[in-house]
Amino acid sequence: MKGFNGMRLVGSGLLAGWAFLAPRSWSWAQDAPGAQPAGPFGQLSGFIPFLLIFVLFYLLLILPQQRRQKKHRAMLEALKKNDKVATTGGIYGTVMSLSKEMVTLEIAPNVRIKIRRDAIADLRTGDDEESK
Repeated sequence: MKGFNGMRLVGSGLLAGWAFLAPRSWSWAQDAPGAQPAGPFGQLSGFIPFLLIFVLFYLLLILPQQRRQKKHRAMLEALKKNDKVATTGGIYGTVMSLSKEMVTLEIAPNVRIKIRRDAIADLRTGDDEESK
């Protein structure tokens, strides 16, 4: 029994080999030297899938990350005394003093630590504090 493109069908109903999936003409493999590629974009048509993938990565990965970084930077610049914060190491505390690169946190009564400003992960609100 003959199948697609004259290929023989195997007894189990599967086509013999996967050659039927290959396009009939691959322009990069069969063009004569010096021939102009077909299509409205010419040689650029080979790069269009790569451009689309780059645009997709930019929209799904790079742009949201840049927005998060900008928001985090703005939060760090807006820190003030008595803000309740959480650090990247999981320490919760209250801001006691600020300098350009250092923050002094009070993590327990009369227990203060100095950390880098960029080690602060986020601001805490009164709603998410533990009940005592």
